[in-house]
Amino acid sequence: MEYVTRIVIIGGGPGGYEAALVAAQLGAEVTVVDCDGLGGASVLTDCVPSKTLIATAEVMTTFDSSYEELGIIVADDTPHIDTPARVVGVDLGKVNRRVKRLALAQSHDITASVTRAGARVMRGRGRLDGQQALDGSRKVIVRAADGSEETLVADAVLIATGGHPRELPDAQPDGERILNWTQVYDLDELPDELIVVGSGVTGAEFAGAYQALGSRVTLVSSRDRVLPGEDSDAAGVLEDVFRRRGMNVLARSRAQSAKRVGDRVEVTLADGRVITGSHCLMAVGAIPNSHGMGLEGAGVKVKDSGHIWTDKVSRTTAPGVYAAGDVTGVFALASVAAMQGRIAMYHFLGDAVAPLNLKTVSSNVFTDPEIATVGYSQADVDGGVIDARVVKLPLLRNPRAKMQGIRDGFVKIFCRPGTGIVVGGVVVSPRASELIHPISIAVDNNLTVEQIANAFTVYPSLSGSIAEVARQLHTRKTELDA
Repeated sequence: MEYVTRIVIIGGGPGGYEAALVAAQLGAEVTVVDCDGLGGASVLTDCVPSKTLIATAEVMTTFDSSYEELGIIVADDTPHIDTPARVVGVDLGKVNRRVKRLALAQSHDITASVTRAGARVMRGRGRLDGQQALDGSRKVIVRAADGSEETLVADAVLIATGGHPRELPDAQPDGERILNWTQVYDLDELPDELIVVGSGVTGAEFAGAYQALGSRVTLVSSRDRVLPGEDSDAAGVLEDVFRRRGMNVLARSRAQSAKRVGDRVEVTLADGRVITGSHCLMAVGAIPNSHGMGLEGAGVKVKDSGHIWTDKVSRTTAPGVYAAGDVTGVFALASVAAMQGRIAMYHFLGDAVAPLNLKTVSSNVFTDPEIATVGYSQADVDGGVIDARVVKLPLLRNPRAKMQGIRDGFVKIFCRPGTGIVVGGVVVSPRASELIHPISIAVDNNLTVEQIANAFTVYPSLSGSIAEVARQLHTRKTELDA
């Protein structure tokens, strides 16, 4: 009888379900242990829901920012009033019902794909049980909601349990007025005055979205600017846009506590200032879901932050145990989690595999405008990590941008001074998540600015700015060589 490799995956997010599809395709016996529904937080409470909400906000923003310039006349239902009000609004309850419906449908689609591939899906919480056996196998204990337990034996285990919202001791969410990012989809009415605590990616995305939907937003940032981890030029553009649209951005302002006072929320800052609003969204980071999983007893090294240590092929310090996704703290991106999960299965099952290369990862901040990046950054160039030439071209010079009323954004590309090989890029634009792809291809395949410059682009198009930047870099390279 032919032996079949047994794989147990704890967690059904992108890292888990993508690993399950790969392992099943390669002939393994796969069990996915999940407690919330396949797709994980990415599909159910984070990426898919937030981007669905943002899609509505994007329509509102696009219309609000350019309808007059494009010559669009907005009808109103109060013709008897001397100063008519624009009749554009949002039904947040309807929006959130759509958000939840789409998230659930996506989860069901993923479950169908995984089961169709031949994997078994178990509902429950999994934990490792002791050290590796003499035959190399591992035991995973699965605890169901009713308290019953089942022991699974695996040749390899992948931990892909994700993370959950970080909470401040004096700012505990109540799900009604003080919220974390998993709770905002229960709102039936648009917050009149929303305080967003945290100016990282999650905070900036929600602040921009709710402002577009019609809330008066105050963004509390403990750093000098919004998006402190992103390209400084890009963050500067976004902060200018936020302020121009009426957002109250409080820089260098650390929130100390948040409490309800009747139907209001009071947020106290570290310097003693108190700001009030109808609602408060706490977006102060995430905590990895690694507690209570038997990791230490199994020989899995966990960092002080709670993240599981992994190498570039997703191995932990325990033989036969792999980890992927937010629980590893590598990059909090669904695409990276999925890649880590696939790499783990390719590695364990003996298929060809390339180690994870974070310098080819493209990411996007879904604000308006969007901010997309790939490869080496401006900070890497300024800090001497890599020697590269940089050209930045504002979208204001792009004919398609002019036609569409786009005023904010730019394309920036980094290339090596001698060879012209593209090593990174930044796009700030509507749909930057789509425009970054040609730069990602260039970075991943070591293409040169000359190759990008010589490729045809549609005229007029926003992507034409990518080719124009490449041409400028190529011209400068030629001038320097001469």
